[in-house]
Amino acid sequence: MTAHNGVGDSAHTEMSNADRGQRAGTSRHASVEPYLAGCAWPPGQGAVYPRADPKDFSRLPIDTWGTATVPVGVRLEFSGAARAVQIAYRTKTADLGYRGDGAGTFFAAYQGEKFISYADAMLGDGMAVLDLAGADEALPVTVYLPEGMKPEIVSLRATQGELVAAPKQPRWICYGDSIAEGWSASEPALSWPAIAGRVHGLDVVNLGYAGAARGEIVSAEQIAALDSPAVISVNHGTNCWTRIPHSATMMMAGMDAFLRVVREGHPGVPIVVCSPVLRPDAEQTRNKLGATLEDLREAIEDVVVSRRERGDRDLYLVRGGGVLRAEHLADGIHPGDEGHRIMARAFGDPVAERATRE
Repeated sequence: MTAHNGVGDSAHTEMSNADRGQRAGTSRHASVEPYLAGCAWPPGQGAVYPRADPKDFSRLPIDTWGTATVPVGVRLEFSGAARAVQIAYRTKTADLGYRGDGAGTFFAAYQGEKFISYADAMLGDGMAVLDLAGADEALPVTVYLPEGMKPEIVSLRATQGELVAAPKQPRWICYGDSIAEGWSASEPALSWPAIAGRVHGLDVVNLGYAGAARGEIVSAEQIAALDSPAVISVNHGTNCWTRIPHSATMMMAGMDAFLRVVREGHPGVPIVVCSPVLRPDAEQTRNKLGATLEDLREAIEDVVVSRRERGDRDLYLVRGGGVLRAEHLADGIHPGDEGHRIMARAFGDPVAERATRE
């Protein structure tokens, strides 16, 4: 866990019969709903906060749906004056997989780039108490969840004061792979989409699918069907080099088709394509179909340039190859905290600029 100087607390809490009745199905607590952010779909197929359409899950690759059941980027946002906030919750798992503690083992409150406090999470039913004494009453508070533990928020309550749901922010649909999901940031709040969303006041819906996100048309169709995004970003490609190898020709055709489907659903909405960042072992190493990551990156960039030349002036390119250096990669593939901060500027700033345009 990242070291913080905040106040943490965690304890068992009793759940009402009504709460336990809800637990049997896949639903969300109505009293919590106004405070939730980063959720694009209703619950379903066993996922309380799904990051893909549960009504359409059977058309997705199994690895995509698997990671879509982890509530990456889902958070609580509220305003008001209170000494603390009490969050009743239940978590489903302590198996954090590859991300380890970076997948989230605590609740963390932030205001913009300022950390406020944290509270450790436990497996099962619990109560997290976040101290808000250091918060600015004039600004909204964002609380990130221990997402790797697959939490469900049962209720939240103010201590010595009251809280209200924060105003809704412009929606940013962020499609990508494990790097968008937050690997290997030290906590969910420090992934590049989370940082950029806080700094720029965007409701980021994180569609980062670790080990997946190969530009599947089903994902494009689901994005195309979402309501009212202010901006969409697309940044995948690494898993097309290795997990399911693509040739450069396949990458070009797939990216063009993906963008075509998204654009049909959202004419006039800015789409920012960020090509893959550095991966030293893949840059000049050919996969089974003869493509290097450099080849795939160039294919992605060529598609964006071509589509712009053919008239899509709401499509933008951010070239990712030079954004990070090898020392920014925690494991040779995924950025550490400094790498995510760099990406929040390099990728997040252009996204925010398009989202807030007149």
